[in-house]
Amino acid sequence: MEEKDPIMERRAREAENSNGTLKSLLVVAIVVAVILAAALAFIWINKNNLVEELEGEKQELTIQMENLRQDYDSISSDYESINRQLDTSKAEVAQLLDRLKKTEATNRSQIRKLMRETETLRRIMRNYIVQIDSLNTLNHKLKKAAASARKDAEQTRRANAELSQQVQDLSGRVAVGSIIKARGIRLVAHNRRDKETSRSSRVKSLLTFLSLVENDLAKKGNITVYVRIKDPSGAVLTNDRMISFDCNGETLVASASRKVDYQGEEVELCIYLNDIESYTKGIYTVEAYTEQALLGTAELMLR
Repeated sequence: MEEKDPIMERRAREAENSNGTLKSLLVVAIVVAVILAAALAFIWINKNNLVEELEGEKQELTIQMENLRQDYDSISSDYESINRQLDTSKAEVAQLLDRLKKTEATNRSQIRKLMRETETLRRIMRNYIVQIDSLNTLNHKLKKAAASARKDAEQTRRANAELSQQVQDLSGRVAVGSIIKARGIRLVAHNRRDKETSRSSRVKSLLTFLSLVENDLAKKGNITVYVRIKDPSGAVLTNDRMISFDCNGETLVASASRKVDYQGEEVELCIYLNDIESYTKGIYTVEAYTEQALLGTAELMLR
């Protein structure tokens, strides 16, 4: 039996051990490579997912801004101050859209900032809507109140006009009612013996008899009664006294007059006309007046 060489055996064992080590190292390297490849694949996939997510967020933010701009465009107001604020906010929304278009989706801090600014503008828009609704409600109330005030004013005006008319009518009735009236007017001729006569050749004076009737509305105090006696030709008989008076703005010549104290109670009086040179035959007419109105008339026939 041939003896084995110890050296060769040792070398064989060393070579076998070395091959085992290489194989182990190769396995380890392969495992490490597989792990690194898996890690790289995971990172790449996550990065792509993140980019897609960020792109989606940017797209969603773009849609929100577009909707916000449309919402601002749909707001209308009748108030100049709010319209100026709306124009400013609309310009800010347009600027945000422009900035968003220029911002990369991966710039998360800038995207978040734009989101916050968008939300701020949305809150401002809601505040505008609340203000406009409040102002419209107030304006409606004010218009309603103004319409009610105008209606009340018109009713008051009509009531005042009616009251004024009533006062005017009442004043007119009082004015008419306050005019002194007379009754029992008579024209009588007297001769030199103060006896009644109807012969023109014997007449010395003409007497006018009348009574001022009772009137509580009439002015109290001294009242002058005037008489105008006309001869058959229509001429007013006058003597040297030449009396004149005003009645309702017209100046008239009187034949004679008499002042009496009138206190609202009936007063009887007689007014004399003397110092007329002669009388002719015919009908004589007497008109009795106060400065307010004609009291009445009477006639006398002289033969």
